[in-house]
Amino acid sequence: MKGGQFPGKCPYSSVNPAGRFPLSRDMSLTGTPFLSTLIALSVVALALPLLLWSRLRGPRIARAVARVLMLLFAQGTAVALVFVLVNNSNNLYDTWDDLLGTGNHVQQAADLGADGTGGIALERLPKVRQTFSQAEGPGMHAAGGVRVTQVKGRVSGVNAEVYVWLPPQYDEPAYRKHAFPVVELLPGYPGSAKSWFGTLRVHEQLLPLMREGKVAPFILVAPRTTLLPGVDTGCANVPGAVNADSWLSLDVPKMVTDNFRAQPAPKGWAVAGYSAGAHCAAKLAVAHPDRYRAAVSLSGYNDPIIERNSLAAQDPALRRANNPYLLLRRAATPPPVALYLSGQPGDGYEAGLALQREAKAPTTVHVVYIPKGAGGHTMALWKPQVVPVFRWLTTQLGQRPLAGATPPAPSSDGSTRAALASETASRGDAARRR
Repeated sequence: MKGGQFPGKCPYSSVNPAGRFPLSRDMSLTGTPFLSTLIALSVVALALPLLLWSRLRGPRIARAVARVLMLLFAQGTAVALVFVLVNNSNNLYDTWDDLLGTGNHVQQAADLGADGTGGIALERLPKVRQTFSQAEGPGMHAAGGVRVTQVKGRVSGVNAEVYVWLPPQYDEPAYRKHAFPVVELLPGYPGSAKSWFGTLRVHEQLLPLMREGKVAPFILVAPRTTLLPGVDTGCANVPGAVNADSWLSLDVPKMVTDNFRAQPAPKGWAVAGYSAGAHCAAKLAVAHPDRYRAAVSLSGYNDPIIERNSLAAQDPALRRANNPYLLLRRAATPPPVALYLSGQPGDGYEAGLALQREAKAPTTVHVVYIPKGAGGHTMALWKPQVVPVFRWLTTQLGQRPLAGATPPAPSSDGSTRAALASETASRGDAARRR
């Protein structure tokens, strides 16, 4: 088995019995059949007025109604096509349930206490072997392929999909006894767990660098974060509603260590996110230094209220408990975690500086200033930051890059945007490039 290839052929029904996530063979929101159908309908909608406008017969009012209907049909298909193209490009909504606000991935949400375990000793839980299949969608077949499985969280009560990509060395005989570091990847809100692979192309950017021994071979894990219809969980535990914190920091890591040769927490574990996912990444690392050693926040924020749909902002106590700035400020003992925060003025930069001011050893905070000329709050801004971020993670987690047994491929590193986003870019240098 080579770098991400899957043993045997697993039937989709065994992985997705409840139909919780879209498959390429149906009319899913992000599937090729639906996009193709919209393209065909758009062509028909454009052709109808051209062919029939002057050929309509009957009373004047009937002809007027028919023409209006043709125009509405053309406009409707055009709007739908543009929406689907934008959605597929940015991985905003993964399923019809996500779009319509009807999906619920929470089976139960018990009060799990301050540590989020509910008194459950994770080390005593039996291992659960997951069934994985090839993930479908843009970028999912690239760089060896991304696999997906449905995970039933035994602590959180969440039942949702998790995407996993293995580094090129994982299946090489020389590394068959090697344990690999892990990075959890979190999207913004709304956002799909696929976005890091489909839009940011994280695996495609890192594969050549891992082969060349320039970046450590990380296992990349992207769990679903949209767990309730129409709201951002804020990666918080909210009794009676959702235990998103326990899902991300306990159940997902347990699944990974049960099924892959992953390093134990916290030494070999980090979490990274953009936008709302960036807020979650910083909060999870500061709140759980026993589970993560480092966190990456791209255009994030500290106060949950910044996201108007955040559950964590609905209650003052909950809001305070999920603010990484307040967690860091009030910590009895500074957490031994490293934080990488990048942002533009008014969009993540000030939040990073606030954390930096509060940090006391052994906590370390590295803030990267991104000039406004580098782009807005979009994937185009975050994509070139992938390589600098993973070079930083390689250093902070004390990982040793491994030279792969497979032939090296050209690196995508070195773009102008990447230079602006790198950890070596100063605010003054970046400003002069605007």
